Amino acid sequence: MTAATRAARSWLPPLVLGSVVLAGWQALVVGARIKPYLLPSPTAIATQAGALGPLIWTAALATGSNVLVGLVVGTVVAIGAAIAATRARWIDALMSPTAAAVSVMPIVALAPALNTMFGTTSTTPRRMIVAVVVFVPVFVNTLRGLREVQPVHRDLVRAYAATPRQTARVLTIPGSLPFLFTGLRIASSTAVISAVVAEYFGGLQNGLGSRITAAASNSAYARAWAYVLGAIALGLVFYLVTLALERVVARRQGR
Repeated sequence: MTAATRAARSWLPPLVLGSVVLAGWQALVVGARIKPYLLPSPTAIATQAGALGPLIWTAALATGSNVLVGLVVGTVVAIGAAIAATRARWIDALMSPTAAAVSVMPIVALAPALNTMFGTTSTTPRRMIVAVVVFVPVFVNTLRGLREVQPVHRDLVRAYAATPRQTARVLTIPGSLPFLFTGLRIASSTAVISAVVAEYFGGLQNGLGSRITAAASNSAYARAWAYVLGAIALGLVFYLVTLALERVVARRQGR
């Protein structure tokens, strides 16, 4: 089987499913004469997306920059916390309930509070929200990966008198990478969602979430859905980049 055939088998089913869903959506809206404020048709949304292409791109860049900064910060903090938790029981006892509390923290309550603290012209609140949302899946999965080392493997490296740094470089860190990337795949999608939702609650009116609320408040529902389409595309970009990075690392490790 060639690489092109494998790629076609991988991408063809979702493309067919998506086409069927869009065709059914269009038929439903036209056939049932559904009002645009209830559900715009795919053709109306596509028309708006084409007309607003530059604005959607600019808004996606603004939201994407917040997602990128928050994703990096949240990931670095989560990895550091996971490493510290594996080395000290008291840190583990502190961080595990903290992660559980952070996981249920509502963005709708956090965003207005941070906007008040840092001001409505600052991007810091949105980036902090993304970092908080990213922290939990990356921390939980990385911590699990660091603890998944088989005792026989650990005993083997100790028999060779490996230092703690060598053990981490040769055994612990490579073994935890699949778990880390599992957390990153989850975080890459939720990061975009949290950034868009955070923009609903004031602040700079330059992101996708702000444009969605502005369009909806003006009853321009097809335009709002066009910005939603931009948010979906942004989420897919972050997810696919994370997936590609995971495959590169896996190939270098010979998996």
